[in-house]
Amino acid sequence: MIIVDCDQRSDQWYKERLGKPSSSRFDEILTSTGLVSKSRQGYMYELAAQRISGLSPENYTSAAMEEGIQREEESRQLYSMIHDVEVRQVGMIFPDEQKLFLCSPDGIRNDDIGLELKNVLPKTQVEYLLAKKLPVKYFCQIQGSLLVTGFDRWDFLSYSPGLPPFIIECHRDEEWISKCEKELNAFNDELSELVKKIA
Repeated sequence: MIIVDCDQRSDQWYKERLGKPSSSRFDEILTSTGLVSKSRQGYMYELAAQRISGLSPENYTSAAMEEGIQREEESRQLYSMIHDVEVRQVGMIFPDEQKLFLCSPDGIRNDDIGLELKNVLPKTQVEYLLAKKLPVKYFCQIQGSLLVTGFDRWDFLSYSPGLPPFIIECHRDEEWISKCEKELNAFNDELSELVKKIA
C-alpha cells in the first residue's frame, strides 16, 4: 500500500491520479451486481485522453457539491468525536508501487480503517436513516477502496446539519472484490494498448 500525502483537489493530487481508475468511479468498470458496466468504454476513453494529453479534466461542482466539500471537515470532526479517535487525512492510496489504480479516502482511522464522508441534503439524510444500510450507489466505491488498501473495514458517515448522523461499518465482499480486481487488470491492459495506438 502506497500512501500519497497531499491535499485533495490540489495540483499534486490531480497529477498523481491523472489517467488512472479511482474507486469513486469503479462502478463505471464493474457494477455493484458484478456485471461489466455499460460506462466502461467511455471511462476508458476519458482516461486515455488524460494520459495522452497530460491534462486533468475540468471538474464541475454544483452549489450543493461545493457545500458538501466545505462541510467535510465538520463531518470528520463529528466522526472523531463520536468514536473518540484521531482521523488521518491523506491525498490518495495506491495498492502498490505500480500505481495503476487508487482510492482517495476522506480519512484513515488507526491505519487500518477507512472513512467515507457524505454531506447530504436533509431529505437524503432522512432516507438513509430510515433505510439503515449502505446506499447502493456507494457500494462499488467502498468495496473498491477496501480492494486498494487491503483493509477489512470502511466506515461510512452521512451528515446533514440538524439531523442525526448515519454511520455504518462496511466489510469486505470478497466475491465482488475478486471480480473487480480481475476487471481492473483487464481494463488497465486495454487502456495501455489504446494509448499506444493513439500516442
